[in-house]
Amino acid sequence: MRDFLLGAVAYDAKVVPIWEGFRTFFLERGLPFDFVLYSNYERQVEAHLNGAIDVAWNSPLAWIESLRGGIKLGRTAEAIAMRDTDRDLTSVVIVRADSAMHEVAHLRGKSFGVGAADSPQATLIPLASLADLGVEGKVVRHDVLAGKHGDHIGGERDAVKALLAGTVDAACIIDGNRLAFTREGLIGTAGPTAVRVVHQTVPYDHCNFTVFDKRHPDTEKFTSLLFAMSYDDPALRPLLDMEGLKKWLPGRVSGYVPLEKAVDRFRYLDAWLSHIA
Repeated sequence: MRDFLLGAVAYDAKVVPIWEGFRTFFLERGLPFDFVLYSNYERQVEAHLNGAIDVAWNSPLAWIESLRGGIKLGRTAEAIAMRDTDRDLTSVVIVRADSAMHEVAHLRGKSFGVGAADSPQATLIPLASLADLGVEGKVVRHDVLAGKHGDHIGGERDAVKALLAGTVDAACIIDGNRLAFTREGLIGTAGPTAVRVVHQTVPYDHCNFTVFDKRHPDTEKFTSLLFAMSYDDPALRPLLDMEGLKKWLPGRVSGYVPLEKAVDRFRYLDAWLSHIA
């Protein structure tokens, strides 16, 4: 039998050392493990549906694609693990602090800078959240690295830059990036770069490890080794830091409801699903 094979998307150069390091961890503990990197999530999901990989490190949108593609093919997708930092995230809609817009109703008919078209956190979820409140306007997308599902935050950074330059009235970003952009100096606490939050979405979940019903025999061993990773291990800590977590948690699917609703509202996956057979 072949090695237990994982698929991940190469959204950043750090992906290679992360998975090389994790591969060493698994091999040292008796799990024949390897990984394949894909240029985009759609290719990864299709490869997983076709049995080319055994587990996928999926974005939230790739999870929905796996779930619905699996249903179409009579397969059952399961989220087996996620990071501690993948749970209960929110996105925010921000305006410049000197703006006259102080509540969400003031955003009706305005222009919104968003991330890439396929970004759950900076496009699909916040726009659906606004639409639920009767707020729509001109959407200005910042399509950085399409197919990466917003994992590359360049689109969100460009949306904030457009807001600060005055070319859009509001920007949609994940709240964690609002804090990150403040730390890096893009957003300030006073003056022309200061911003204000006028809307925050309900909590949602982010990435997960996905498997299908015909599990590889080593799936349980892979999962148990994930849960055994310790942030106190000096060899693992740099890898966990790069991947943005301190521990792995069991997968859950309740946190994907906001994205499922957004996908349905915008009929976002209709064209992609039509090609799954």
